[in-house]
Amino acid sequence: MMFEPIARKSASTEVFDQITARVLGGDLAAGESLPSERRLAEAFGVSRPAVREAIQKLAQAGLVEVRQGDATSVRDFRQHGGPELLSQLLIRNGQPEWPVVRSVLEARRMIGTQVARLAASRATPDAAAAVQNAAETLAAASDPVSQQVHALTFWERVVDAADSIAFRLIFNSLRNAYEPTMTAMAGVMVAEVGRSDLYRALAEAVAAHDEDIATGVAATLLDLGTAAVTTAIDQLQQQEQHS
Repeated sequence: MMFEPIARKSASTEVFDQITARVLGGDLAAGESLPSERRLAEAFGVSRPAVREAIQKLAQAGLVEVRQGDATSVRDFRQHGGPELLSQLLIRNGQPEWPVVRSVLEARRMIGTQVARLAASRATPDAAAAVQNAAETLAAASDPVSQQVHALTFWERVVDAADSIAFRLIFNSLRNAYEPTMTAMAGVMVAEVGRSDLYRALAEAVAAHDEDIATGVAATLLDLGTAAVTTAIDQLQQQEQHS
């Protein structure tokens, strides 16, 4: 097992990132024991307290299990990990992992429609106005990357209008996972973020407190992105089969 010496100031973060990448990439399998704290410190070229802090973060993320007096073992992140891992699963070697992207968009579709319904039910006048302003800002954007940025802001305002801390925290995780992919996703997601008419329609439904229309428009809008990614995945798989 090869690790790279740490060059940055936050040694524990670098240790955490390297071990996380190996767990998510399958180089460290579930049930496998990590080297001792001393051996990890030597391999990374950092202090043992830095390794100890990284191990604590890994345990909090559900990636390892620490047992007093026993070796630290790798856990199955699919069973024990949280949505904060999505940002590391989405990009591999600088490229999007399309099946993971599709999974995120599918989850977004299911959650987004319910958030839109709640927003239409609960939006205050100020919250509804913020959603409408975000829709107009998005409509004025011209390139796909900035459109995605403003689309995220739009959905943030919808989540605010829904007034649900649970949905807010879920949204934060999905947004943090998606943001690093925006440049790579620009050509695909234009099918969704370019539909300013639907964003405006959703904003109007929220302001009018029309839950059914808000839910339907949100579903139509979010399905566009999911369908575009699904098509891109199918095309890539066909290219791989013929290469």
